[in-house]
Amino acid sequence: MSTLDVQGSETETSPLLREAPQMKQKTPLPIMQISILMLVLLAEPIASLSIYPYINQLIRELDITGGNDAAVGYYAGIIESLFFITQALTVLKWSRLSDRIGRKPVLRIGLFGTGLSILCFGLSTSFWSLVISRSICGMLNGNSGVMKSVMGELTDSTNMAQGFALISITWCFGSFLGFVMGGALARPQDRWPNIFAGQFWAKYPYFLPCAVAASVVLVSFVLVSFLEETLATVRKRKRNITSDTTSDQPVEEHRGNGASSEDMANVPLRSLLTRSIIIPIANQTFLAFLDISMFALMPLFYSTPNYLGGLGFAPPTIGLWLALFGIIDGLFQVLFFPKVIDRLGPKRTFYTGASCFIPIMIMFPVMSWLVFSRGVDYMVTNVLLCQLVLIVTWDMSISSIFMFVTASAPSKNILGAVNGMGQTTVSIAHAVGPMFAGSVFAFSKDHNILGGHAVYVVLCVPAVGMLWLASLLPEKLQNRDEDE
Repeated sequence: MSTLDVQGSETETSPLLREAPQMKQKTPLPIMQISILMLVLLAEPIASLSIYPYINQLIRELDITGGNDAAVGYYAGIIESLFFITQALTVLKWSRLSDRIGRKPVLRIGLFGTGLSILCFGLSTSFWSLVISRSICGMLNGNSGVMKSVMGELTDSTNMAQGFALISITWCFGSFLGFVMGGALARPQDRWPNIFAGQFWAKYPYFLPCAVAASVVLVSFVLVSFLEETLATVRKRKRNITSDTTSDQPVEEHRGNGASSEDMANVPLRSLLTRSIIIPIANQTFLAFLDISMFALMPLFYSTPNYLGGLGFAPPTIGLWLALFGIIDGLFQVLFFPKVIDRLGPKRTFYTGASCFIPIMIMFPVMSWLVFSRGVDYMVTNVLLCQLVLIVTWDMSISSIFMFVTASAPSKNILGAVNGMGQTTVSIAHAVGPMFAGSVFAFSKDHNILGGHAVYVVLCVPAVGMLWLASLLPEKLQNRDEDE
């Protein structure tokens, strides 16, 4: 048979259009469990961020700085960082503990610590009492890593973007509520003197927002009871106990079935220090440092007097602006982030968001220049809105890196350890960020370095480093759907 006959035979028997590889159908999210998890998560940003609108004013009223407005940034940065310093010391222990005893008990302990500390914060009348209350919250709270582990166990590769987008929207909505609550409820005796007229409110003018935040934490504590345990080894253990009461199968056989999973939960941390895990965690650390530095600078810049180049906003105005950022950002993430991920992929989405940091920093000296030349008018408002658009784009990188870190875990049974490692470095970055940004801000204002804008130039250096790190991320997420 000739070559032409063979080619003709192949043509006749081959399909004209080759069948495209089928896309895996998206798995529906478990709505009830996701909803409970998001309601539990809501308490975290409300409790932790409600202090931001009034923390600078509180420091001034406690006379910690001796009347030096430029030094407020030093102390505000210390107080904001204390939570993360103490969390960095314990979060990995809590996350690894959740790999052994389950996610729910650790979530309850974290919520208890959050509620207790925010009440203590509202009753603080000295710098050291503020220090102790924030330290308590950090030491008892490992929930950030644990909640990401729960989300990783509730989702798979087809719906992970939707799941982690919901974490972002919940955090943004909680930020909105926290900022509004902190700004609106601070010093209630000034706004509603007929209701809050007692001596208690004069002595503790910031207790009301703390008490309301603690109430939200209490509700979340109760909701944890309705959350199903997602750790596979705990679920198997419960099934085995149930089956032991209804069958004659030896207990040892049941234990043997889950032995390998429990061994995975106890792997040495050194064995997890692989490139596929370290690169996403390194990106997450840089991102966390820059993100917390930016959000520490925002209320500081808003509250700084006009003669120092700030906007001179009062706490209610600061709360409203921060709330606007939170709610618009959250709506964008939940409506468009999964679509952007589907179109660009997680790596390009992360890189696009990370590229926005330097333009965000440029907006601060632009607003200072406008304040000096025109005062706080509509032009400043326009720049604030432009900055909002950039921050919304920047926040897509946060949800993207959550996906990379979660997908880097070799097994779902050690998700807690991987997320705990990530949260430890994030907590260190969050601890250093506010102190670093606040101190450099105050130093540059005190000594008029680069017109008082040195902090924005300094923060652009790690932003360039993060763009290089982003190029090392894998093109596609590791598929762990087979690991059940």
